Amino acid sequence: MKKNSTKLQALKFFLFSTSAGLIQVGSFTLMNEVIIKLDFFQRLLADHPGFARIMENEYGPMYLIALLLSVLWNFTFNRKFTFQSASNVPVAMLKVLAFYAVFTPVSTILGNHFTANGANEYLVLGLTMFANLTTEFVYDKFVVFRDALKNETN
Repeated sequence: MKKNSTKLQALKFFLFSTSAGLIQVGSFTLMNEVIIKLDFFQRLLADHPGFARIMENEYGPMYLIALLLSVLWNFTFNRKFTFQSASNVPVAMLKVLAFYAVFTPVSTILGNHFTANGANEYLVLGLTMFANLTTEFVYDKFVVFRDALKNETN
């Protein structure tokens, strides 16, 4: 594989991940600044103690929803344009699911911990997104789309 090819992949991954990051920040902000403050949402919390317990530290549920939206976006575009993989999409999705089966609980627990102890939720979100960007590129390149990488070198 050529050195320029890796640089181009990294650039494409960064750009698509940036667009996914905008989706994540936008949806998180919408939930954090608008939806959670609406009267109907506050009544929902008051009427459903189980749901209120889940939302006790709102960071976690809002982060999970925003992360899911960005992952779907990012996977779709990076599979097609960055790694140009036409291989088995369900298998690739399961591999990405395996990554997020580890990343999501760790980042959610740490995010809840830091925001519950006074850290700014947007700073925590930004640091988490940076960790996600760097670790997922390596994982996608060498695990998820490894076959596409092999085809590129042949």
